[in-house]
Amino acid sequence: MTQMLETATGTVDVFPVKGVDYLQFLVGNAKQAAHYYSTAFGMTCVAYRGPEQGFRDYAEYVLTSGSARFVITGAVHADAPLAGHVTKHSDGIFDIALAVPDVDAGYRHALSAGATSVSEPHDLTDEHGTVRVASIAAYGDTIHTLIDRSRYTGPFLPGFVARGPIVDRRPAIEAGLQPKRFFQAVDHVVGNVELGKMDEWVAFYGRVMGFTNMAEFIGDDIATDYSALMSKVVADGTRKVKFPLNEPAVSQRKSQIDEYLEFYGGPGAQHVAVATNDILASVDAMRAAGCEFLDTPDSYYDDPELRARIGEVRAPIEELKKRKILVDRDEDGYLLQIFTKPVQDRPTVFFELIERHGSLGFGKGNFKALFEAIEREQELRGNL
Repeated sequence: MTQMLETATGTVDVFPVKGVDYLQFLVGNAKQAAHYYSTAFGMTCVAYRGPEQGFRDYAEYVLTSGSARFVITGAVHADAPLAGHVTKHSDGIFDIALAVPDVDAGYRHALSAGATSVSEPHDLTDEHGTVRVASIAAYGDTIHTLIDRSRYTGPFLPGFVARGPIVDRRPAIEAGLQPKRFFQAVDHVVGNVELGKMDEWVAFYGRVMGFTNMAEFIGDDIATDYSALMSKVVADGTRKVKFPLNEPAVSQRKSQIDEYLEFYGGPGAQHVAVATNDILASVDAMRAAGCEFLDTPDSYYDDPELRARIGEVRAPIEELKKRKILVDRDEDGYLLQIFTKPVQDRPTVFFELIERHGSLGFGKGNFKALFEAIEREQELRGNL
C-alpha cells in the first residue's frame, strides 16, 4: 500500500524517505580500503560478501559507525560489470541508497516525474527474510537505490555473512585513547555537477523526490580572490537527507569543483559530512590513526571579528586552533567542522566532520577559509 507522509509544514510528502541507508564506494582494493576506514575512521566491519559466498565478481565489506553504513566494493576480476567505474573515476561513491517505506510507490513516482530507471523493484530473499529494492539514476554515474529492509533481520543484505571487526579497537577504547565511535551518522552528501547543471539537478530532486531548496550560496559568499563556485542545498521534508549540489563558476583560476570534475571524470559525490558529538576527540583519534586534515592558518583564530561573531562555544578557541577546527554561528546556533584531505590519490572524494549545536547550516562563515585551504593544496598539486 502506498504510504503518504506529512512534512513538518503539513504538506503531503510524495516521496517519503527515512534516511540514508548506505553509501556504496567502488574501490580498487576493497580489503585495503576497508582496513583504512576501520583504522582511520574507527568504523566496524559487520558483514562481508565475496567469492567465498558464491558472488564471483566482487568482494564487499560493510562498515558501520552509529547509523552510518559504508559498503566498500572492489572487483575481483577485470570483467566485473562495475570494474570500469574505478578505471574512470578512481575510488568513489557509486550508490547513495535511501531507506524508504514503500519502494514500489517511490519508484513509480520517480519514473513518472522523469527519473531514469537503473533496476526495477524486486525482492532479495534468504533465511533472514526479504529486502525490497529498486534503483534510479542521479548525476553522472551515481545512482540512488531505494530500499525497504523492514522484513529483514540479516547483517546487511541477502548473500552477506556477518563478520567481526577488521581492527580491534577495544584496548584503545578501554584505555581512554579513542572514543567508542569517531562519528555517529551521515549528515549530508555533496554532489559536484558540470557548469550550468546545478539548477537542473535541484529541479530533479524537487520533482522526483519532493525535496525543497534548503539554502543557496552564490557570489561573494562562496568565492576567493582566484576561484568560485555556486551551491544549492536540497533536503527532504524532515531534513534527515540533505544534498548540497555544487557547480563551478567563472573565475581567474581552476576551482575545486573544476579540479574534481577533471580528475573524477565527470559529476559525482564530492564529499560526505559525518556527524560527531565530540569533534575534538574524533579529530585527535583520526589524526593519530593517519587521517590527514586540511590546515587552517593561525590568523583565522586570532581574528577578533571571528571571536566576536561566534561568541561562546563549548571548546576554548585555543583547543580549536590546536586542531585546526573551524567554527561558525547562525541564527539557530553554532557548528564545529573540519575537512580531510582527499582520501585517495586523485584529488576527488574527501570527508567533513561536523558537530552541530542548533545550527542547521553548512558553515557559510568558513567558506572563504576552507576554499583558501583547498587552493593551497591545489597549488601544491599544480592544479590551481
